[in-house]
Amino acid sequence: MSDADFTPLRVTYRNLDLGRTQIRDWAAAHGYPVSDRGRIPTVIFDAFFAAHPEILEQASTYEMVHATARTPGASPEDYEWEDNRLGGIYTVVFVRGLDEREVLRRIGAADEDIRIITDEDYSQPEGPEIITVRRIEDWTIAVEDYGWRASHREALCPLSLDGGQAVAVMRHDYAARHRLAYAENGEYLTDINPAFPIEREGADPDRLNRYLRELGIDPAADDRIDNAIPAALAIAGRITGVVITPEVLRRPVLGAAMPGAY
Repeated sequence: MSDADFTPLRVTYRNLDLGRTQIRDWAAAHGYPVSDRGRIPTVIFDAFFAAHPEILEQASTYEMVHATARTPGASPEDYEWEDNRLGGIYTVVFVRGLDEREVLRRIGAADEDIRIITDEDYSQPEGPEIITVRRIEDWTIAVEDYGWRASHREALCPLSLDGGQAVAVMRHDYAARHRLAYAENGEYLTDINPAFPIEREGADPDRLNRYLRELGIDPAADDRIDNAIPAALAIAGRITGVVITPEVLRRPVLGAAMPGAY
């Protein structure tokens, strides 16, 4: 698919002058069920702005691109569940050619760190860092809870040695940018900021451009993507043929608890 074969789906947003919890506080006060975290349902947004039209009238606007599948295959819509289940910091890495224990070792786990991980295990800034692994067809999927080591060159390249492939999606809502990275046969080929895909580097920074186009993203445009992480996970799914579902996150499962990770 060439850049001329589609027009990116652009959506308009408003810069709203709102306090951090203003909508949630209003919803709770008016009987709407709303959680302290995660997405706020559209019905609550609509009701809030119907009650406060002046906020919309005073807002400035800007455009973003909404990634959506233009060809058959994994889609950002496959990850509508993602925002509330994995949290604001994590890495998912897809590795072809290695079993679960070898993936953990190459990420940095010692043999004594590898064990069954349960719902009682969770990562902490001072350690341990929790990583779980599962085998899906030809790929081993590792999920770093509150971690990002597997997204970096130093881990991703060893994961792809000897003719293998490794694809990492890192979400970091706070200090760092998100990352979509791809390595093959020990070489770090592409590192993309999925929120601003024009920001990409590596030995072959344009290697994944066709997957961007398949989601309606123009790799040559200075666009911001409003659903960056679902788009990155969809691209990983198009490379690997694997789509992560909530069932893949279920525990108990093999993994590692790595002490003093950060």
